[in-house]
Amino acid sequence: MAASGFEGFEKRLELHFSGDNPAAVRMGLRRIGFESLERVLDEVQCTVVSALGNAHLDAYVLSESSLFVYPTKIVIKTCGTTQLLKSVGPLVAHAHDLGLTLCLCRYTRGSFIFPLAQPFPHTSFQEEVAYLEGCLPTNACSRKVSIMHSHVAATHSWHVFTACDPALVAGAWPAPDVIYTVEVCMTELDRGRAQKFFGRPGDGKTGDSAGKEMTALTGIGEINPGALICDFAFDPCGYSMNGIDGDRYSTIHVTPEEGFSYASYECVGSVYDDGDDIVRMLRKVAWVFRPGTMSVSVTSVSSQVWTRVANALEPLGLKCRSCATDQFPEAGTVVFQTFTSRHA
Repeated sequence: MAASGFEGFEKRLELHFSGDNPAAVRMGLRRIGFESLERVLDEVQCTVVSALGNAHLDAYVLSESSLFVYPTKIVIKTCGTTQLLKSVGPLVAHAHDLGLTLCLCRYTRGSFIFPLAQPFPHTSFQEEVAYLEGCLPTNACSRKVSIMHSHVAATHSWHVFTACDPALVAGAWPAPDVIYTVEVCMTELDRGRAQKFFGRPGDGKTGDSAGKEMTALTGIGEINPGALICDFAFDPCGYSMNGIDGDRYSTIHVTPEEGFSYASYECVGSVYDDGDDIVRMLRKVAWVFRPGTMSVSVTSVSSQVWTRVANALEPLGLKCRSCATDQFPEAGTVVFQTFTSRHA
């Protein structure tokens, strides 16, 4: 818990690996034992509270956000005062033991609400970059750092660090450039909507059962009706959800407290998907939370994804106030857009 409130804005780490041995790649990182994952999460200062898996990936709801494990990719995002980057060294070492080599690292986050509460190595973006550069293997030599500013406010910026081995990324499968990632950060949630993420004292519900109730009552379950959902409600308030649909994941995290309310949504898709999918998804997310401010970061090689964001949100009364773009070696183009309600 931060000194002034809970830090909702997550830190997000994505690691891609490659290997020469097909047998090593087939299950790959999913062969890391649960106890080994728990030790990594101990370093980060969080725990697993619920889990779900299918033929493609394993998804874990954490005490502070989420972890997704594919055969050659790991995505871990954590909120609060967790020390996410302390997971990099152990995860790279576990991958090495499995015959896998890091080929791409991407670290992203928004601007913390309570930056002074963050511990090492997250006290500043400069410190985070220095820590990453010190623990990444030397083959990931193509690196870029960027802070993408928003015209809305200095407190709405998007921080991106990428590092890759161009030769290994070129041979990776599935190719990272086919997948797009959408990261949504929302603040100033509608008070009535936020209230639905508070538990009722003495109702006797577990985190799992209360989470399922919140998923149904809020409309979250309708964002992607085909997804298998693993959800969890925290005491006295807060909510997390992972959804898996084939080889795709989505995740939602909610900090509903008045004064620093926050919700995030993340999903992945393919540049070959129906372009209207992202429009439908963003509209449903905005309807569930009705935020005063909504920032959307899209990482993709295709302009067809990010150009649809404004078309999705502006009819709902959210006006695009800022748009920043930057390109990253082998990691695609990041477009960061900030929307606010029209009366703001």
